[in-house]
Amino acid sequence: MIFTKSKGLRGEISVPGDKSISHRSVMFGSIAKGTTEIHHYLQGADCLSTISCFQKMGIAIENRGDRVLVRGKGLRGLTRPDTVLDCGNSGTTARLISGILAAQDFDVVLTGDDSIQKRPMNRIIEPLSLMGARIRSARDNGCAPLEISGRPLRGISYTSKVASAQVKSAVLLAGLYAEGETSVTEPYLSRNHSEIMLRHFGAHVQTEGATAVIRPGPELEGRQIQVPGDISSAAYFICAGLMVPNSEILIRNVGINPTRDGILRIARDMGAHITLLNTHSGSGEPAADLLVRSSSLHGTVIQGSLIPTLIDELPVIAAMACLADGETVIRDAAELKVKESNRLEVMVRCLTAMGADVTETGDGMIIRGGKPLHGAVIDSCLDHRIAMTFAVAGLCADKETEILGGECVNISYPGFYEDLKSLM
Repeated sequence: MIFTKSKGLRGEISVPGDKSISHRSVMFGSIAKGTTEIHHYLQGADCLSTISCFQKMGIAIENRGDRVLVRGKGLRGLTRPDTVLDCGNSGTTARLISGILAAQDFDVVLTGDDSIQKRPMNRIIEPLSLMGARIRSARDNGCAPLEISGRPLRGISYTSKVASAQVKSAVLLAGLYAEGETSVTEPYLSRNHSEIMLRHFGAHVQTEGATAVIRPGPELEGRQIQVPGDISSAAYFICAGLMVPNSEILIRNVGINPTRDGILRIARDMGAHITLLNTHSGSGEPAADLLVRSSSLHGTVIQGSLIPTLIDELPVIAAMACLADGETVIRDAAELKVKESNRLEVMVRCLTAMGADVTETGDGMIIRGGKPLHGAVIDSCLDHRIAMTFAVAGLCADKETEILGGECVNISYPGFYEDLKSLM
């Protein structure tokens, strides 16, 4: 994939359905009774992995593209798969499904691609084991493949070391099956899609601050789900519209859940012109159209409780900061080291190759903005967020930017390059 400097981006687009919400809609629909009908489901590779895993456990799922129908069998309706469950590149699938599998009456092996087999799983193994689950890393390295033997579970009060929606969700899902109450407290509130959707399906979930509590109760019931556009996918067009001069982009129906809207808050702190239009809500999730205009930006500090609200958007925010006046500091973002790639190391290396002044720190980076970018050959490390970030950066750089392995965007946004081209 090759990108050159743009003179302006104009038009309107609709980004694919939210990845986090899409995953959960199939998972929760599979363990609910009756049919769940999902509209605007993300057709990326990660979410297709979730569908495949539940189909292997006896759930009838019809993927019609425009909508997905899940014929749920209730909390105890899953059956032992004939093969290993392959989560592909999806950490959400691997971690959340572990909470469900921990309470089933069968044994299963859970694996994924090379990237998944390097990502930390002790963060879910620990709390699930405390609940009575039998779950272990097959290679004793704290990573997948995971061997899970379903067992009766007991409720716990768990304090998570990281603000992670995947850890929280795995424990809450196990809590659906546990004896007694289960609670999870985080250092900061992570995205709360599980809590919202579990309530929508009829679960007993309460939240107070950074603590979520679930009590076992009646069966979940199938629901209709309207999946809003993914703000993590919209982020590339938000930043492109701000970075490329003479740009005006309207992004339709984007989820603006307060636990996910950190990019909007940071962009405004940096001087961005972003207007929210047609604010509405579907299935408990707020959404709006975003009107983005090119802006003169300045540096800022990104840290603390803001980090969980924009963790997936930090790479493209870092690229945007390179074009802002002054210094931008990112702290408390060590989680970027254990994503599909070590995003801290990759971003610093690749931005430096394009002429940016960037320094990696132990848990983030310092970006001294205002230096012109030039084209470079960028190795995406098969990380979809790296590939999309440098497609946007390439629109602001002199000469050509070539992205190696750019097809990895299919993990979360199969039509990304076509949508970007439509604005040129």
